Amino acid sequence: MSGHSKWSQIKRQKGINDNKRGQAFTRLGREITIAVREGGGDPTANFRLRLAIQRARDSNMPLDNIDRAVKRGLGGGDTGNLEELTYEGYGPGGGAVLVEVMTDNKNRTAGEVRHVFSRCGGNLGESGSVAWQFNDRGIISVALHDHDADDIELLAIDAGAVDVSRSDGELEVQTEPSNLDAVRVALEDRMLDILNAERTLVASTTVALDRQQAAQMLKLVDKLEELDDVQRVYSNVDISDEDMEAYEG
Repeated sequence: MSGHSKWSQIKRQKGINDNKRGQAFTRLGREITIAVREGGGDPTANFRLRLAIQRARDSNMPLDNIDRAVKRGLGGGDTGNLEELTYEGYGPGGGAVLVEVMTDNKNRTAGEVRHVFSRCGGNLGESGSVAWQFNDRGIISVALHDHDADDIELLAIDAGAVDVSRSDGELEVQTEPSNLDAVRVALEDRMLDILNAERTLVASTTVALDRQQAAQMLKLVDKLEELDDVQRVYSNVDISDEDMEAYEG
């Protein structure tokens, strides 16, 4: 399994076990609001909004919350000061870290992000210092169950997938961002179990860490994700299952 696949699986599993659902819904709501503000409130004409609403539904976000987020984006709330920003840096062991935020106070957010990097053994870098190591991709995780993996792989490729990998009873399908929706629909039409589908960043190369560095990196990511303004954290590190279990234990 590639480093990104492993990282994606870790993040998804953490999300399932995370009790901070309110914080998760806040992030999803911000994503919907920004998508509406930039592209309008019609999901059929606004690809980013369509993906944001689908992610919210996949996370069991109440429909009332989704509707309120859409209305805020249409002018039903104060979203004028909300900005999207990206911070880049390096974690313990040299792993690249990219942090996406939505904030109404970039000075506050910059200070908080910088503090976490410093406290957890990382270094906040300049804009562009690590972004070049990531590619914009769509990722769809499909549970195999009793389905033939080869058939699903061919279906995904025919629908527009650029890469498919297998591990632990799942297929991870990579797409160009613009093809994510079409490939997902093609898989759903075959009544397949879609575990996760999102637009994300995929590292072009990965960095292996020893156990101590892996623990420090995971702590850095956890602390960043605890910040209210942080939407997502990406890294190019390859952490073994054993090191992950040691950290969680």
